[in-house]
Amino acid sequence: MKKGIHPETYRLVAFKDMSNEDVFITRSCATSKENITIDGVEYPLVKLEISNTSHPFYTGKMKIVDTAGRVDMFYQRYKNRKK
Repeated sequence: MKKGIHPETYRLVAFKDMSNEDVFITRSCATSKENITIDGVEYPLVKLEISNTSHPFYTGKMKIVDTAGRVDMFYQRYKNRKK
């Protein structure tokens, strides 16, 4: 690898899928304001809306994840249009 092009802040970070509460730990340089303790070790916590444990492609289950009401806004905007 070339020297000086990769961040120096790589460390173990816990990522938490908020839709199913799954937590996995990997090396990352993502910043975080929260911490989580797993097996007596404290890790920075990054919250995710969706991960491979809840994504329909990986699980085979269709599920609408709508955290900001985007689907409802779409239906409201186009409800009066003719088919």
